[in-house]
Amino acid sequence: MDLPILYEDDDIVAVDKPAGVMTHPDGHTTEETVSDWFATRYPGSIAVGETQRLVDGTEIARPGIVHRLDRDTSGILILTKTPEAHASLKLAFQEHTVHKTYLAFVYGTLKEPKGVIDFAIGRSRKDFRLRSAQPKAKGQMREAITRYEVVDDIGTHSLVKVMPETGRTHQIRVHLKAVHHPIVCDPLYAPNHKCDLGFKRLGLHAWMLDVPLLSGERVTITSSLPEDLAKAASKFPAFVP
Repeated sequence: MDLPILYEDDDIVAVDKPAGVMTHPDGHTTEETVSDWFATRYPGSIAVGETQRLVDGTEIARPGIVHRLDRDTSGILILTKTPEAHASLKLAFQEHTVHKTYLAFVYGTLKEPKGVIDFAIGRSRKDFRLRSAQPKAKGQMREAITRYEVVDDIGTHSLVKVMPETGRTHQIRVHLKAVHHPIVCDPLYAPNHKCDLGFKRLGLHAWMLDVPLLSGERVTITSSLPEDLAKAASKFPAFVP
């Protein structure tokens, strides 16, 4: 795997993750992940990060990982090279001082040009793979806040900037489904919709990250849309890359 590097300093490295690549191992597959790439490229940082304990008790190392993207989401992923950077960035995500902006291609036209979706998220009662914003979702309902701004719409579809303030699993996908505008080509949350706009993958991209550094400064990192999403974005005249 050869991942494009978008930003790097002594503490962190930000890569451009393609759709279809997992952030870290899950104990079920042997495919190479971003975390595997990081461990190979930065062997001195292989102990940085936290392990994940599976239900059978197995512990999986996740070198460099401080946040994650779903397999089918493309865009910016930051990895940490030092324990100090990992602790600092983990706290920044927890305290919402990392500002995230995604681009989402969704079905239909949203009623409001901008707004906040704040439905709590739990687990689906129908499918263990899914999360749910329904009031009777399974397990603990966790606070989730997603801000959005419509960039443009063409009647059948909209291009939306999405700014999640919390980081729940599948948060953006769940929240957009909850307002009846699921992401284009989402196999989990829009299984009965056509994969429009020429997509063969989830229409979600981690576009920009504004990140606090250990130095006290901030850096804004941007990931250009991959070819398939860029082609779809050209259908929305108001979008400026």
